[in-house]
Amino acid sequence: MVIPAVVRAALVAHAEAEAPNEACGLVLLRDGTAERYVPGQNGAASPYRFELELDDPELWFAEDDGYELAVFHSHLSSPPRPSRTDVENIGLWEGKPYLILTVRTGELAAFTIEGGRISDLALT
Repeated sequence: MVIPAVVRAALVAHAEAEAPNEACGLVLLRDGTAERYVPGQNGAASPYRFELELDDPELWFAEDDGYELAVFHSHLSSPPRPSRTDVENIGLWEGKPYLILTVRTGELAAFTIEGGRISDLALT
Protein backbone atom coordinates (compact mmCIF):
# COMPACT_ATOMS: atom_id res chain seq x y z
CA MET A 1 0.00 0.00 0.00
CA VAL A 2 1.31 3.44 -0.94
CA ILE A 3 0.60 6.42 1.32
CA PRO A 4 1.69 9.62 -0.48
CA ALA A 5 3.22 12.41 1.62
CA VAL A 6 0.13 14.62 1.36
CA VAL A 7 -2.13 11.86 2.70
CA ARG A 8 0.33 10.98 5.45
CA ALA A 9 0.50 14.66 6.46
CA ALA A 10 -3.31 14.73 6.72
CA LEU A 11 -3.26 11.65 8.98
CA VAL A 12 -0.62 13.20 11.24
CA ALA A 13 -2.40 16.57 11.42
CA HIS A 14 -5.72 14.98 12.33
CA ALA A 15 -4.13 12.70 14.94
CA GLU A 16 -2.33 15.63 16.56
CA ALA A 17 -5.46 17.80 16.54
CA GLU A 18 -7.58 15.11 18.24
CA ALA A 19 -5.07 14.27 20.99
CA PRO A 20 -5.51 13.16 23.72
CA ASN A 21 -8.32 11.16 22.08
CA GLU A 22 -7.82 8.74 19.21
CA ALA A 23 -8.45 10.29 15.80
CA CYS A 24 -10.19 8.21 13.15
CA GLY A 25 -11.27 8.42 9.54
CA LEU A 26 -11.28 6.78 6.14
CA VAL A 27 -8.47 6.44 3.64
CA LEU A 28 -9.69 6.03 0.08
CA LEU A 29 -7.43 3.72 -1.95
CA ARG A 30 -7.33 3.04 -5.65
CA ASP A 31 -5.06 0.26 -6.93
CA GLY A 32 -3.27 0.16 -3.56
CA THR A 33 -2.51 3.90 -3.46
CA ALA A 34 -4.15 6.27 -0.98
CA GLU A 35 -5.83 9.05 -2.96
CA ARG A 36 -7.26 10.94 0.00
CA TYR A 37 -8.01 10.93 3.69
CA VAL A 38 -11.43 11.83 5.05
CA PRO A 39 -11.30 12.72 8.75
CA GLY A 40 -14.10 11.38 10.89
CA GLN A 41 -15.17 11.97 14.44
CA ASN A 42 -14.47 9.59 17.28
CA GLY A 43 -17.94 8.98 18.70
CA ALA A 44 -16.32 7.33 21.73
CA ALA A 45 -14.27 10.50 22.46
CA SER A 46 -11.67 8.23 24.04
CA PRO A 47 -7.88 7.87 24.13
CA TYR A 48 -8.33 4.06 24.20
CA ARG A 49 -10.82 3.23 21.44
CA PHE A 50 -12.66 4.76 18.52
CA GLU A 51 -16.12 4.70 16.97
CA LEU A 52 -15.90 6.15 13.47
CA GLU A 53 -18.59 8.70 12.63
CA LEU A 54 -18.66 10.56 9.30
CA ASP A 55 -20.44 13.79 8.37
CA ASP A 56 -21.08 12.56 4.82
CA PRO A 57 -22.86 9.17 4.77
CA GLU A 58 -22.21 8.91 1.01
CA LEU A 59 -18.56 8.09 1.79
CA TRP A 60 -19.64 4.61 2.88
CA PHE A 61 -20.52 4.00 -0.79
CA ALA A 62 -17.13 5.07 -2.24
CA GLU A 63 -16.48 1.41 -3.04
CA ASP A 64 -19.20 1.73 -5.70
CA ASP A 65 -16.89 4.27 -7.40
CA GLY A 66 -13.95 1.86 -7.43
CA TYR A 67 -12.29 2.84 -4.16
CA GLU A 68 -11.13 0.47 -1.49
CA LEU A 69 -11.86 1.79 2.00
CA ALA A 70 -9.27 1.60 4.74
CA VAL A 71 -9.97 2.64 8.31
CA PHE A 72 -7.46 4.82 10.14
CA HIS A 73 -7.00 5.63 13.78
CA SER A 74 -4.29 6.95 16.04
CA HIS A 75 -2.61 5.81 19.21
CA LEU A 76 -1.12 8.47 21.46
CA SER A 77 2.03 6.67 22.53
CA SER A 78 1.56 2.92 22.15
CA PRO A 79 3.09 1.27 19.08
CA PRO A 80 1.11 1.34 15.83
CA ARG A 81 -0.16 -2.20 16.32
CA PRO A 82 -3.79 -3.27 16.78
CA SER A 83 -4.72 -3.51 20.44
CA ARG A 84 -6.92 -6.21 21.93
CA THR A 85 -9.76 -3.65 21.81
CA ASP A 86 -9.09 -3.09 18.08
CA VAL A 87 -9.23 -6.83 17.40
CA GLU A 88 -12.36 -7.40 19.51
CA ASN A 89 -14.20 -4.46 17.90
CA ILE A 90 -13.13 -5.02 14.29
CA GLY A 91 -16.73 -5.27 13.02
CA LEU A 92 -17.12 -3.93 9.47
CA TRP A 93 -13.36 -3.59 9.05
CA GLU A 94 -12.57 -7.29 9.23
CA GLY A 95 -10.27 -8.17 6.32
CA LYS A 96 -9.94 -4.56 5.17
CA PRO A 97 -6.84 -2.37 5.41
CA TYR A 98 -6.44 -1.00 8.92
CA LEU A 99 -3.96 1.86 9.47
CA ILE A 100 -2.61 3.05 12.81
CA LEU A 101 -0.41 6.08 13.50
CA THR A 102 1.45 6.62 16.77
CA VAL A 103 1.29 10.34 17.54
CA ARG A 104 4.37 10.35 19.78
CA THR A 105 6.70 8.85 17.15
CA GLY A 106 4.90 9.52 13.86
CA GLU A 107 5.20 5.82 12.99
CA LEU A 108 2.50 4.56 10.62
CA ALA A 109 1.68 0.88 10.05
CA ALA A 110 -1.00 -1.08 8.22
CA PHE A 111 -2.67 -4.41 8.90
CA THR A 112 -5.62 -6.61 8.21
CA ILE A 113 -7.49 -8.34 11.01
CA GLU A 114 -9.41 -11.53 10.24
CA GLY A 115 -10.71 -14.12 12.65
CA GLY A 116 -8.76 -12.46 15.45
CA ARG A 117 -5.51 -12.78 13.49
CA ILE A 118 -3.42 -9.69 12.70
CA SER A 119 -1.48 -9.62 9.41
CA ASP A 120 1.00 -6.88 8.46
CA LEU A 121 0.53 -4.94 5.22
CA ALA A 122 3.55 -3.40 3.52
CA LEU A 123 3.56 0.43 3.40
CA THR A 124 5.57 2.73 1.17
